[in-house]
Amino acid sequence: MTGRLLWAGIFVAVLAWSAIEPRDRLTWFLEAAPAVMGAAVLALSYRRYPLTPLVYGLILVHCVILMVGAHYTYAEVPLFDTLAELTGSTRNNYDKLGHFAQGFVPALIAREILVRNAVIPAAAWRNFFIVCFCLAFSAFYELIEWWVALASDEAADAFLGTQGYLWDTQSDMALALAGAIIALPLLGRLHDRQMATTPWRVGRQGFRPRG
Repeated sequence: MTGRLLWAGIFVAVLAWSAIEPRDRLTWFLEAAPAVMGAAVLALSYRRYPLTPLVYGLILVHCVILMVGAHYTYAEVPLFDTLAELTGSTRNNYDKLGHFAQGFVPALIAREILVRNAVIPAAAWRNFFIVCFCLAFSAFYELIEWWVALASDEAADAFLGTQGYLWDTQSDMALALAGAIIALPLLGRLHDRQMATTPWRVGRQGFRPRG
């Protein structure tokens, strides 16, 4: 219960801050919407299909990244402006952090669902599928950005956040791919331990509720 309240408290606090005088209201809505929809899905599925603390924590971090980007727009996050100045760069790279998280976090979400339901028993094939899924998810998000840009010239530049970088779309997908590849070996063992100690048990049909 404490963990759920803490998660919800952080989410609501950051969302409320993000919504106060954002740089661009339409961009805020477009960027914050995935975080709000994700939180709604977690709230509706919590009792029937609770996830591990690791995955809940990663989802919260990803939501915070989205909401911070929504407030400032991805091209104007102050901390990353400072980092750009320190490194001599002319580009705010906060969006690259977001796309790395776009691969890193969904990789663990997909892993939990696949392992618990014994969809792909062989670890090597499961990891291959997860990496492919994360890359496909990133590519689909780039299509969404393209469609939004076509539909709204007003929000196109702020939402896309290309900042004049010719290979922005390709680098976004590459970072999501890297995030997925790094997440699986880095957190796989911790993830397994948490799945083994949550109110779910491993059986021939994957993870099922105890009792």
